[in-house]
Amino acid sequence: MLFNSYIFIFLFLPITLIGFFTLGKFRLIYAAKLWLLVCSLFFYGYWNPSYLLLMMISIVFNHQMGRVISLVPLKSKQATILLWIGLIINLVFIGYYKYANFFVATVNNLFTSNIFLNEIILPLGISFYTFTQMAYLVDAYRGEIKGETNYDLITYSLFVVFFPQLVAGPILRHDELIPQLYKLKNFIFSHKNFAYGLTLFSLGLSKKVLIADNISPWVATVFDHASEITFIEAWVGGLSYTFQLYFDFSGYSDMAIGLGLMFNIKLPINFNSPYKASSISDFWRRWHITLSNLLRDYLYIPLGGNRKGTIRQYLNLLTTMLLGGLWHGAGWNYVVWGGLHGFYLSINHWWRKQQKPLPQFLGWSLTFVAVIFSWVLFRAKNIHEGAEIIETMIGFKGVVLPGEPNGKLAILNSFGIELRRWNQLNYLPLAYGSKTNSIFILIGLTLWVKILPNPQELLQQFKPNWWWAIGVGFSASLCLLSLNRVSEFLYFQF
Repeated sequence: MLFNSYIFIFLFLPITLIGFFTLGKFRLIYAAKLWLLVCSLFFYGYWNPSYLLLMMISIVFNHQMGRVISLVPLKSKQATILLWIGLIINLVFIGYYKYANFFVATVNNLFTSNIFLNEIILPLGISFYTFTQMAYLVDAYRGEIKGETNYDLITYSLFVVFFPQLVAGPILRHDELIPQLYKLKNFIFSHKNFAYGLTLFSLGLSKKVLIADNISPWVATVFDHASEITFIEAWVGGLSYTFQLYFDFSGYSDMAIGLGLMFNIKLPINFNSPYKASSISDFWRRWHITLSNLLRDYLYIPLGGNRKGTIRQYLNLLTTMLLGGLWHGAGWNYVVWGGLHGFYLSINHWWRKQQKPLPQFLGWSLTFVAVIFSWVLFRAKNIHEGAEIIETMIGFKGVVLPGEPNGKLAILNSFGIELRRWNQLNYLPLAYGSKTNSIFILIGLTLWVKILPNPQELLQQFKPNWWWAIGVGFSASLCLLSLNRVSEFLYFQF
């Protein structure tokens, strides 16, 4: 079920809220948890009921494994063995459903073999709920679950499948959600939290429906013609995907946090204006924050972090980001994307040691352009097409700009830059708007993400008055009128 659908907004959400707070009003806390769990399972199973059983098996297994690990001596040999058993089973579980087809295709290409495997459909949200539970097992091993280990199965299950964050995050740790499920006041309706939540949900919905979905045709047009595009078209495609992904995924995260607030649950912030970052390290402290924290705490630091010398630190960064790329999808372009960011981070750490800070605008510009190039590889169908688009963006295939061939700018011809009139440009996104509109819109979005406050910053100024009601109501109405062309969130495929 999609957040940006009529059935979710007008049926599922109101029914779930009414049932939850009605039970809470009568202090039927266990029943309220059970209700929210059942609704969350229905939310997930609405897409494909066959994978609901798969997720439930995963939940029961990890809950019991966490219980057993926490009952043996802390970090003992027995606990270590149990932890590795739990992690390996989870990796086999996700490896089969997410990477089996990729592995077989890679083997067939390398060895010209003909191994056949029926196509395996990727279960929705498997990366999120599997890694959430693997982190839970590690926390149990570290003794961070303490004596209540033993969260009951209903509470633990709700921690994993709470529907706002189930499919595309934020990725939660047990101590970020489970303690909230034991607070009686969270089962009592709060007008303040509901107002904040509804506002944030509406802002996130606007990002998705009014911005991300409307620029997606430019993305598809360019990336579907990787070998035919010109210099401007390549930049239009690269920038369009950069903003489509941002407004789509950050919109989902805002909606998830807003939905959590409606139920008096505070979910962690997942985005903090990442395109304002002035370095790659800063970017990863702002983009998909919960994934960054997960990779740092459960992979980079256990590998040694920066404690074992400079070379080892760079290897740890590269390994962490390669696996982070593979987490996103079963494809070599994701691996290369992760490796590229590992390389970026290594350069970033090396430069910081030189103690020669860049001017802020230069640092931001370099970071933003580096991120755009990486997103091109991330979005491309394969590495070859991604490389073709980047070559065009750099100008290796020639640079064609709008202008009068014999005008004042004709001097640019001596630098290998060709000028053509607008009507002579091969401009693929023309079917979706005028030639100039897309460029001005992308420039406007660049200024938006660089200068304007994000929804969390806006909500610090939130006051439930008529001005806010009119503004949020207007944007929500525009979104509702646009839901006839519902589209999935991009991160659903990961």
